[in-house]
Amino acid sequence: MAGGREHGHPEELDEDAEEHGGPGPGPGPGPGPGEGGPGGGYEAEVRQVDGLNRLAGPASGGARAEGEPPRTRHRETDLLVTGHALARVASLGEALTLISQLTADDFPLCAQAVFRADREVLYCVGGFGLREGDGDGEAEAFRLPLRTEHPAAQVARTGRPVVLTSPGEYRDRFPAAAGYADRESHAAWAFLPLHTYGQLTGVWMVVFDAPVEMTGGIGTFLVTLARLLGQSIEQTYDGQADLALSQSLRSSMGRIGPGPEGLTVTARYVPTGGGLMVGGDWFDSIALPGGRLGLVIGDVQGHDVQAAGLMSQLRTAIHAYAAEGHGPDAVLVRASHFLASLDEGRFATCVYLEADPATGVLRIARAGHPHPVLRLPDGTCLLKHVRGGLPLGLDLGEDDYPVSEVALRDNEILMLCTDGLIESGGHDMYSGWLRVRTALTPGGPDDLEGLADRLMDAVVAPQAAQPGDRPVTSFTEDDIALLLLRRDPSADHADGPGRNLRFTLEQDQAQGIADARIEFQGLLHDWARPEQVDTALLLVSELLGNVLIHTEHAAVLRADIEGPEGRRRLRVEVSDRSDEVPHRRAPGELSSSGRGLVLLDLLAHRWNLRPDPEGKTVWFELDEDGPEEP
Repeated sequence: MAGGREHGHPEELDEDAEEHGGPGPGPGPGPGPGEGGPGGGYEAEVRQVDGLNRLAGPASGGARAEGEPPRTRHRETDLLVTGHALARVASLGEALTLISQLTADDFPLCAQAVFRADREVLYCVGGFGLREGDGDGEAEAFRLPLRTEHPAAQVARTGRPVVLTSPGEYRDRFPAAAGYADRESHAAWAFLPLHTYGQLTGVWMVVFDAPVEMTGGIGTFLVTLARLLGQSIEQTYDGQADLALSQSLRSSMGRIGPGPEGLTVTARYVPTGGGLMVGGDWFDSIALPGGRLGLVIGDVQGHDVQAAGLMSQLRTAIHAYAAEGHGPDAVLVRASHFLASLDEGRFATCVYLEADPATGVLRIARAGHPHPVLRLPDGTCLLKHVRGGLPLGLDLGEDDYPVSEVALRDNEILMLCTDGLIESGGHDMYSGWLRVRTALTPGGPDDLEGLADRLMDAVVAPQAAQPGDRPVTSFTEDDIALLLLRRDPSADHADGPGRNLRFTLEQDQAQGIADARIEFQGLLHDWARPEQVDTALLLVSELLGNVLIHTEHAAVLRADIEGPEGRRRLRVEVSDRSDEVPHRRAPGELSSSGRGLVLLDLLAHRWNLRPDPEGKTVWFELDEDGPEEP
């Protein structure tokens, strides 16, 4: 039996081979009658072996240098150190180089080769310490049919190691390949099966330049090294597959379709660390029925290739749901169920919106993702608070994803980003938002590409810690995805000059008063008189609260600022669809309500109530250069 103990193989090799491969799992059939013997096949096999010998590599491999004292190794320590190192190599060549460093007086390794097996043929895919040919031209690649009587082919067929302790044994057992036994400085050989992904997929050849006693523990040492090498090859394949997936996904992330007429879109993506590895962030644009545009941005939990794979699936699913015509809330509900069905134990945050280029209305649904940012034509930036639900992939129960409407005016820009843009470089959500606002504010709205570049430069471009210091490249510890959407100006819907804010507060959104105050405060970020900002915030809170308390309808806030700086006028309107008219009251000292109209009388420069065809509007005005408050 080939590979059995009757041929002098050490017990350690045979027992381990039966445990980790056994006879028969190797690819390809066994030799047929009369095949592989001397004759015509012999010369072809010698040529193939010569091709193997001509593979490039250092002449001495891992052999000892002349004059170097003999060395012995502590094999348990060697296996521990080598195993850790093999787990980190990036290529087969690095792995073989690392193993060659184990050469010692009692382990005189001088050359190695790794053969990959397919159904019919063995290919040499890597070598170390093999001599270069002396002839001209490119060396012939080693290619050996599995039916051939060659030790590597026998290992691939049977899954059992083959050990040849002398050139004489090589010639006796494998006469068809006997020419290889006469190579100078090759005194012993070991051919061991390599297992990857639980299957025998190759053979590792080890060559020694001195006789080796295989029964003193070296056999077990070699088998363990073969296991470690197989694991290293498997990790290398995984790393190459991960890299290929990341490069493919990154290529797709570098493109976004143009927006419909009236809307302009641009996007940016930076992978983790600024390198090639894609994580879980993504964006996409979808052409919707009726000329509308769908935009989505999201972030799958994690920064590894598994997150990238989930991201790719989720991105495709959302694109399909949106293209079917589902609304933003339905798209996210379906996407959440889809991610949960994959049973990967990960969640994702996401914002999906539909944009109508004719009206500028955006219908937005949010799943645990950072709020959008609205950039006004004059550079003012507001965190645009929109209602949201749980991240995708979590149990929604009876919850869903409420839809908010935001109307873009001419030259207004909506920014969507993942948290990497805000938090990279050690920032939190507050300090990161200030950095983003600083980069987003300057310049006009015309150059959307330049605006995107400036945002990315603020986060990932080289920075100097102090004036005069050398710039240091910023480290992006998370992916960064960015989307910018601008409503282009048109004569059909020309908006007037000035600064504007629109905010709708539903009856079930009492906490939204705080969000409205934040946006309103951003609108007045450069107001010359801080006390008037406090006054405006107080009046806005009173008017919004009155609608929620005294009606059953939503409150619609509109704020407009016009005029030159220092002499601007703020006009605020709060509308609802209730016909009930507010009345002035005289609340007591301990009363919790009834002061709204009194405060308007005392603090506003002008105010009034206007009946509308459906409901009413209460408005007030403040002049930046108006009289001091009483």
